[in-house]
Amino acid sequence: MARSSRTRPTVAFAHLGCEKNRVDSEHMLGLLDAAGYEVSSDEIAADLVVVNTCSFIEEARQESVRTLVRLAEEGKQLIIAGCLAQHFQAELLEALPEARAVVGSGDYQHIVSVLERVMAGERVRQVSAVPTFLADEHLPRRRTTANAVAYVKVAEGCDYRCAFCIIPHLRGNQRSRSMESIQAEAQQLAEQGVQELILISQITTNYGRDRYGKPMLAALLRLLGTVAIPWIRVHYAYPTGLTPEVLAAFRETPNVLPYLDLPLQHSHPEILRAMNRPWQADVNGALLDRLRQQLPDATIRTTLIVGFPGETEAHFAHLEEFVQRQQFDHVGVFAFSPEEGTPAATLPNPVPHDVAQARRDRLMQLQQPIAQQRNQAWVGRVVPVLVEEEDPATGEKRGRCSRFAPEVDGVVHLQGPGRVGNLVQARITAAHLYDLEAVTVDHTGP
Repeated sequence: MARSSRTRPTVAFAHLGCEKNRVDSEHMLGLLDAAGYEVSSDEIAADLVVVNTCSFIEEARQESVRTLVRLAEEGKQLIIAGCLAQHFQAELLEALPEARAVVGSGDYQHIVSVLERVMAGERVRQVSAVPTFLADEHLPRRRTTANAVAYVKVAEGCDYRCAFCIIPHLRGNQRSRSMESIQAEAQQLAEQGVQELILISQITTNYGRDRYGKPMLAALLRLLGTVAIPWIRVHYAYPTGLTPEVLAAFRETPNVLPYLDLPLQHSHPEILRAMNRPWQADVNGALLDRLRQQLPDATIRTTLIVGFPGETEAHFAHLEEFVQRQQFDHVGVFAFSPEEGTPAATLPNPVPHDVAQARRDRLMQLQQPIAQQRNQAWVGRVVPVLVEEEDPATGEKRGRCSRFAPEVDGVVHLQGPGRVGNLVQARITAAHLYDLEAVTVDHTGP
């Protein structure tokens, strides 16, 4: 039986991990809010903290564990949610007496009932062996992003089985929402004043294949072109899914940004086979050339893994040459992290950690002058900039143009009028390694 609001604890949230995790946190916040709980951003004052964890790579897992240990040492009662809870549910309950519940990555919709059971004195393990839940536009949500930006999860889970990735084990196979559901949520966000909608899933170019029998990203983008949101950005697009039909939708839908986020991971065919990504072996050939021909103004971002088991100096040299030749706008590089439960964790010929880190540093250094040159090409252009912050002391504003996705790319340092949350026209006046400078030329917002 639910307690009265007077006896309910104050709940704080600690969010870790990716944008997909963020959306789950926002739904949990919305559900607790709708149930009448007081949700605070102040961990110190809170009676109980919900920690939505990440378990994708070792570094993220360590951050999750550090956060849990810190909060436990501060005497907080914990509900551990997300991927770490899905991955290590029994171990967490055993290791942390302060953990009152673990909530799996496919069970966050039960957060209110979990909290009620905790309040009744129960220690709760709410973890489905195979996650199947898929949120829709009807599930309450309290956004944690800036008012002008929102993420929309178009699908959950993944059907691929990359050797290094634990995600299918933690989140299940791909489950796509209907196009009508996504459009309805986009319309809700438009009515809230959202200026940038970011579509996310594990592999967004595979959207709809499970529901409709074939990928439907092109149709989804054209449908979202009818929603009054100026910018629609697509994250996690695999190059083999960027068909002529999808590229035409990018080109012909005015509010879809020419921004391609391609997590390629490597270039050498032998490493791609070891990663169980042989379908991608031609990415360093005609495929990327075709993308650039059909979207000549596209910003291309990729992520790469170095130090994968068996990666030799020759394999790494192939990757260096690939990065030099392709001239990506943005590159993120990760040193391989063996994840328990993945095939790659037991592969022979592991690369020493210090060698992997040195390769990461070399690749990032190689990319730096390329990134600055790609930024320099925008100097003199007049482009829309989404204003996100303002320093009241200096009047300088910070925002982003279409080539920068939030949090992972650079920012635009903007001089001139422009209200936070609005798009303004600005001339790019200078380029730096990661950021741009600009001056407002036309204030289009109210």
